Amino acid sequence: MIYLDNAATSFPKPEPVYQALDRFARTSLANPGRAGHRMAVAAERTLDDTRHALNQFFRGESPERWIFTLNCTDGLNMAIKGTVRPGDHVITSDLEHNSVSRPLRALEKAGVITVTRLASDQGYITPESVRTALTPKTTLVALTHASNVLGTVQPIEAIAPIVREAGALFLVDAAQSAGVVPIDLRATPIDLLAFPGHKCLYGPTGTGALYVGSRVTLKPWREGGTGGDSSSETQPTLLPYLYEGGTPNVLGVAGLAAGIAWVSERGVETIRRHEVALLERVVAWAETAEGWSVAGRWDSATHVGALSLIVPEALTPQDLGSILDASFEIAVRPGLHCAPYIHRAQGTFPDGTLRLSPGPFTTSEEIDTFVAALSEITAGVL
Repeated sequence: MIYLDNAATSFPKPEPVYQALDRFARTSLANPGRAGHRMAVAAERTLDDTRHALNQFFRGESPERWIFTLNCTDGLNMAIKGTVRPGDHVITSDLEHNSVSRPLRALEKAGVITVTRLASDQGYITPESVRTALTPKTTLVALTHASNVLGTVQPIEAIAPIVREAGALFLVDAAQSAGVVPIDLRATPIDLLAFPGHKCLYGPTGTGALYVGSRVTLKPWREGGTGGDSSSETQPTLLPYLYEGGTPNVLGVAGLAAGIAWVSERGVETIRRHEVALLERVVAWAETAEGWSVAGRWDSATHVGALSLIVPEALTPQDLGSILDASFEIAVRPGLHCAPYIHRAQGTFPDGTLRLSPGPFTTSEEIDTFVAALSEITAGVL
């Protein structure tokens, strides 16, 4: 199988991730506890070590501000529902994944908040549009760092100071950027940063993290056991346990730690350049192929490894995805990609686009095979 669906979940994982998961499952898979037996203490240490690794990787304020989550959706829901209050105004964009759009829309429809959804220009949000949308009631600005549909990277370094100056909180969805685009929390005033572990950090599914900056106090998303303080009648206020009720996916976190180490060694920008260079081959083909085009503005300097192709009218993305899978053993992602607003803006609703997303192990030969397959499929149709 030629796997070109890394924007959904990275595959394959680096070998050290598989090794870490196997080793931990065989030797240390106990319920983490700071005052338990040696296996429980070892499991707790894995969580602590991974928080330190995340804090170093993203240059956060302190390790305890890294909350382990089920995935990016979980972290985004924690951030949104833990901060907004009745009467608040929230700014977001048409680029957002449903993990941001749906909780905000639900709160808006319930009359709890008002929402301004910024219109992107071929996949890009400008800092000035954020500044113009701010009001005295704006308490949260929630934006994706890189579009999961178009692959376009937003200028969060320029947007963040504008949000901070207005006194609002800045939430960044880094699902498609954490691990391939540098994020420096000491240089960029981001209050909340959410991402999954299973995409560009090469951990297993069921992992993720939410960074909670010092300006933020969230309402707890879940309450329960913490592995340490069992005497308190309510959730302990000590971070990170205030937001981590229940047994964490410590096995997944062990794999995530190995993924972070692999990315650190390989280099964030090195991985991005490899993936974007592969996409450039597809862009060059689409610019000359009859009936094909690229969704959004292509700029290799501000792009991650996800690209949406607008398919010829005689075909649908779903048809092409099925043929590529069944006849060519190529995995891509057709459809709306859980981001209907940007597809409406691009004119690709309701069928969507054909998205490909190579990874660090994808080769130029595999991309050539993909392009040749598209040419073969469409040859008899156009």
